[in-house]
Amino acid sequence: MTNMDRARLIVGVSGASGVAYGLRTLDACRELGVESHLILSKAAALTIAQETDLSLAQVQARADVVHKVGDVGASVASGSYPTLGMIVAPCSVRTMSEVATGVTSSLLTRAADVTLKERRPLVLMVRETPLHLGHLRTMVKLAEMGAVIAPPLPAFYARPASLEEMVDQSVGRALDLFGLAWRPVKRWGQDVGPLQGED
Repeated sequence: MTNMDRARLIVGVSGASGVAYGLRTLDACRELGVESHLILSKAAALTIAQETDLSLAQVQARADVVHKVGDVGASVASGSYPTLGMIVAPCSVRTMSEVATGVTSSLLTRAADVTLKERRPLVLMVRETPLHLGHLRTMVKLAEMGAVIAPPLPAFYARPASLEEMVDQSVGRALDLFGLAWRPVKRWGQDVGPLQGED
């Protein structure tokens, strides 16, 4: 299989808390044989330093292709470049709002806009709470435009034993939206379910 034959996924990481979601998405792509195209916002670099012990170079090394956030002429800025779609993990309110307006100022939001116009899946793992009415209206607008709002919420039925398992479950469920089945996901009726004899 050549590089042109490989499935590609754009992975955007914005400056919201929860950079672990983006890191594990990159790991999942590698395990699944999917070519990952990473775009890090400037604020994401700060979050990486705050939330991990990894250098920026170590994070970038997890991706197959790294695009500079200011390179609006990159391959993923064009609809003619085939991808499975794009996930923004985590997605800040600023990034979400910029995508909703269609007025894009970086490759991160330009690639998201292209994903929408090409009718490819755009999954936004929005990290904010509580949400005010403006946030909610922006989410409705994005959903009407075709985006999927997928906040990374814990699935307690999977009985996670660690924070890492909670992250993996959220990432795996987001990848399901691209038709990608990742091994760590615990599924109702297979790995987990009601105990025998429960009402």
